[in-house]
Order: sequence, then structure tokens, then C-alpha cells
Amino acid sequence: MSLTGISANRLELLQIAEAVAREKSIDKEIVIEAIEEAIQKGARARYGAEHDIRVNIDPKTGETLIKRVVTVVADDAAWDEEAGEEAPPGVMRLAEAKRNDPKAYVGQVFEEILPPFEFGRVQTQMARQVVTGKVREAERERQYEEFKDRVGEIISGAVKRVEYGNVVVDLGRGEGIMRRDQSIPRENFNIGDRVRCYIYDVRREAKGPQILLSRAHGGFMAKLFAQEVPEVYDGVIEIRAVARDPGSRAKMAVVSNDSSIDPVGACVGMRGSRVQAVVAELQGEKIDIIQWSPDEPTFIVNALAPAEVSKVVLDEEDERVEVVVPDEQLSLAIGRRGQNVRLASQLTGWQIDIMTESQESERRQREFAERTALFQEALDVDEVIAQLLVTEGFATVEDVAYVETAEVASIEGFDEDTAEEIQARARDFLDREAAEYDAKRKALGVEDGLLEITGVTLPIAVALGEGEVKTVEDLADLTPDDLRGWYENRNGERVRENGILESFGLEPADAEALIVRARVAMGWIEAPPEPEPDLEDLAAELTEEEMVFGRAGAASPAAAEAEVEGEAEVEADAPAPAEDADEN
Repeated sequence: MSLTGISANRLELLQIAEAVAREKSIDKEIVIEAIEEAIQKGARARYGAEHDIRVNIDPKTGETLIKRVVTVVADDAAWDEEAGEEAPPGVMRLAEAKRNDPKAYVGQVFEEILPPFEFGRVQTQMARQVVTGKVREAERERQYEEFKDRVGEIISGAVKRVEYGNVVVDLGRGEGIMRRDQSIPRENFNIGDRVRCYIYDVRREAKGPQILLSRAHGGFMAKLFAQEVPEVYDGVIEIRAVARDPGSRAKMAVVSNDSSIDPVGACVGMRGSRVQAVVAELQGEKIDIIQWSPDEPTFIVNALAPAEVSKVVLDEEDERVEVVVPDEQLSLAIGRRGQNVRLASQLTGWQIDIMTESQESERRQREFAERTALFQEALDVDEVIAQLLVTEGFATVEDVAYVETAEVASIEGFDEDTAEEIQARARDFLDREAAEYDAKRKALGVEDGLLEITGVTLPIAVALGEGEVKTVEDLADLTPDDLRGWYENRNGERVRENGILESFGLEPADAEALIVRARVAMGWIEAPPEPEPDLEDLAAELTEEEMVFGRAGAASPAAAEAEVEGEAEVEADAPAPAEDADEN
């Protein structure tokens, strides 16, 4: 009996599958599987959902086979008919199967060919939904697989529609979206306009893959230069960093792997032809091309061009840099609305603070006067001695108290007795200060356990007490913002709220570490694992002589020899063994 003609003949069924697969750019087998599933659901609705009905379409002939499958299971299978539980579809107990076939056994499969049927209105609608859903899912998967490996490329497409500033771009085999913040300001698009964009992300989402496009991304400008500059495309010139203020100005750091090629000149081109082609694509955005340097101060100076820099002071721990410029260069270094220094900061990855030479001079004089007054009061010395200490680089009383005595004695006009007296006064001052802080802490009711937290000093404990943080549990309940401060918007204005330890200038990592240690002490969390020391970093810190002697303590051969002699003297002065004493 022929089993064709469920809703179309064999030829039409294959033609439909081929047409849909070609239109949606998916495999023909996926469409045939969707049709099989649709016919299967229609057959279950026709013959009963308790049957295990399977459909198979021959991809070559289009012949459709519908069959009911029954699997024999043990009599003690896991459902209770007496309790009203329904059996899984397409199964039969062994006892019932033996009534029809005495040779039946567990696991035997019976297949029954079912006759073809005409789809009704409900079955047709259900089949359409099944096929449409399967094809849409396959199309989305195809789009994701096609574009996921194209992140970081420039792609061309046509504007399909514009929705609230977001531009939907037809990419031919998919659609991408360019959000408002990823487009160049004051750039307008009309439906049908051709546009080049940068694919910066492809995400798999429930409603389909999201192909995110951008014309404001730094990678877009880098790829444009790769198209215009053969040396960049070939890898002879590398673009190390890009910082953009889209539509206004950009900075790009380049370096050449060939010493005979000028990277800046190659990117600019003859009479600026290469850079002008990129500028035209970016709607007139001005581009500063600078030489990248592995030396951080040099790179920062280059990044602040065209401003001239007098001095650069790096703070590697806080990743901040202080740049001193001539007074007449201040406005040029900062740029319009801080644009130049902001782009330079993005390009280098350092937080840049700009100050003029006169401002730096005033700050130095102020710091010198403050430290001089501190030493005069704490050490009870005259102004000349205090100024000498400041000139030698001592900034705090702790520096004076705990440095080697020889270092203080090496100051011109000081001897060892003077150095010891000054250090004794410094330690006395610190002891008095610590006693005052401890008394104040106890008066505030701050428990002793808080001082056991690593990083909590007496001044910090007093500040915590003034902020009503008096126990380890109180500290564990805080957030880093509670310690460092935060910003709030009030009536449209950004207002700074001071933290409990605002005056200590804690970094975010330090504030978080204090709270984590308090939570570990309370038993709320487990202590994080300590990072293992990097052997390469430790080896780099050792000098060549230290590595030769195998220890950091032997700073030189002379020191090592002196240490050996010292050990020999100790052995010579040691008492004789007990056996020798008895003999005498």
C-alpha cells in the first residue's frame, strides 16, 4: 500500500524542503526532520497520544512512512495502574504481550504500519507551528555559528531600520544592531544607506543571536588603518593601543617591528593620504598617531603630545602618574574639557594628574614646611635640624624612629650620639601617641579584638570607633564604600559622602581586604588561599652576588666573609663540651 500524500505528494514534499533550506540557508535534513516531527504530532492527535508513533521521510524519494512502535517491558515496570498512573507511551507489559505472542520477551519491539491520513485544520496549524519553530531555531543557530568567529572584523551592510537611535543593519545572512552609544555622534542614517561597522560581540540569546556592531569602538579605527596601511595589515607595524572620543578626537599608539620603518610616518602616508581616508570614514575625527614605547614615562610623555612635559613621577602601586608641565602648557596638556589628558589616560592605562611647575613648587614648599614643623614638635629640635631631616628624605616620625642609626648619623653635622638621641625622642613620641590613641579607643568602647585584624592600627581603630564601628562584627557588616566614601545624586548634583576611613586614603582593594579579614574572623567565610610566590619575581629581586651565595643576607663577598668570621668567634667563645670538663 502506498503511503504517500500526507498533505503533498513525494515530489512536492522534497521541493518544499529544498526551497525552505535554500531560503533560510540551513541544511535540507533539518527541514525534513521538522516535517517529520510535525507529521508525528498530527498522527498522535489522530490515533491517540498514548501511542509511540514515529515518522520517517526518505530524503531521496520523499516516501513517508508512519508506524506505531510498541516495546515490551517487565511486569514489574515502574508504574502502578491500580494507583491511576498512566503507562509511558508505546510500552506493553510482558504478560499482555504473551497473550498476543507466546514468544514475546522483554525488550522486544513490535512495529505496525499506519495508513496515511489527511490533516485537518487543527493538525495543519500545529504542523505549521512545529515546522516554523524548528526552521527558525536552525536559522538562529546558523547565524550564531557564522558570526561568532567574526568578532573583531569590519563588515558592510545596509540600514534596515532606525529605532530610537538604534540602527538595525542587514548583513545579508543576518541582522546586526548598532546601539546609539556605539555610533558616532551627529551621524544620521537613512533606510537603505550602506554602512561599515565593527563586530565587537556576538551573543547567544533566547530570541536569537545578537550581533552587536559599533562605529565608536577603538577596534574599528584600528581595522580601518589595517585596510589603508599595508604595513599594519602585514604585521610589520603594530597598533598597541587606541583611545577615542568618537567624532571628535582619537589617539593611537603604534610601534614598528622593523627599525627601518617609521611607524608614525607609514600610518600618516604621503601628504596624509592614508590617515585622511580613515578620518573621512570617521566623520572628520582628528587622529593623533604617537610612537609607543615600552618605557612608561616616555610613553606617557608621547601620549600627552602636543603638550610639552617637564617631569613625570610614577606611583606604580596606585597606578597613578603625576605630570608636571610648564605654566603656559597647562591648557594644551589638559585639552578642551579635559579631552587630551583623558585620552592619554585611556591610551596608557595610567591615571594622570596634571600640574604646572609653579603648582609643584608651591606644593613642595608647603610639604617641606609641614614636615619641618612636625619634626620640630615631635622631636623637640630646632628648625635647622628638622630641615636637615626633611632634606634627607624623611617624611614621617616613623621613618626617623625605625631607620638604621647609621643612616641618620650619615647626615652632615650629625654624629652617632646625635642620631641615637633623635631616634630615642622619635620612639618616645610614637609611644606617647600610641598611648593617647589607645586611651581614646577604650573611651570610645572599641573592643581589643578589632586590633587583631591585620591592617587595623590604633589610629584606624579610633576612626572606626568614632564611626560607631566598635566590634569585629560591626566591621564585617560594612562595605568598602562605607570605609572609603561614595557619590550620590541629589537634586541632579553629584555629592560626595565621606567614608569612616576617608582621611586614610584607603585603596578599594585595601578596604575590601579589611572587611574580608573581619568576616573570616567571624567565621562567616573561609579565608581565601594565599597566592603562591612567583619564583621569577623572587629571583629578579636577588642581586647576582646574592644568588651566588644562595641567600639574600650575604650582600657581598666581604659581608659573607665577615659573617663567617663572626660565627667562628662565637664557636671559640663557646664553653667546652661536658666530656672535656669532666676530664679536667
